[in-house]
Amino acid sequence: MGLPVLIEGESGSGKSRSLKNFKPGEISIFNVAGKPLPFKNNGLATLSVAKLVKANKGKSRYDVIKAAMLQSKSKAFAIDDSQYLMAFDSFDKAKELGYGKFTDMAVSFERLIEFVINDLPSDVIVYFLHHVELTDGGKYKAKTIGKMLDNQLTVEGLFSIVLFCTADENHHYFITQSRGISTAKSPEDMFDDEIENDLKFVDTKIREYWNLTPNDIESEEK
Repeated sequence: MGLPVLIEGESGSGKSRSLKNFKPGEISIFNVAGKPLPFKNNGLATLSVAKLVKANKGKSRYDVIKAAMLQSKSKAFAIDDSQYLMAFDSFDKAKELGYGKFTDMAVSFERLIEFVINDLPSDVIVYFLHHVELTDGGKYKAKTIGKMLDNQLTVEGLFSIVLFCTADENHHYFITQSRGISTAKSPEDMFDDEIENDLKFVDTKIREYWNLTPNDIESEEK
């Protein structure tokens, strides 16, 4: 079974930036919103979800992502930015009446995570790079498309690892535990409470912690 990991943070907090230390062949990136990476791409495989949908008429964004994962040999994937899957789904259903569409949208997102867990190999990690919103209680949570969908789906509850991206004037970093301000969480002793904004480091630590196959192109070439 594969492993979904949630990387959440505000726009500009370093979610996409955290991908830059992966080497070509170590990760495949699904570009949902069509925005360029915030660093010079050194050959990382980047797949436009819009182009995949266009090439596979009749299939949803979720369907083409699942199919591409099954066809790929990558041990790591990133969905950047995953909240747009729900947002674009909402736009597509804008003219539909009734509350049932919110349940349908929640189910589609949940089933993508369920697919990662149940249908991908055990050494595959999928990083969901996701925007956050501030609750009335002053805590950051994964962004959806409103309270109606929130009533159907608690996004963070589907993940064992949730890392919160943040930045100050000196650097970008991940918070690995809640601290009362976010929904961040991670297994005991996997990470320090605060770590560098580097998903390659995160990927390595997760694989070491759970004895998963290393994701290292240089080792595979030897």
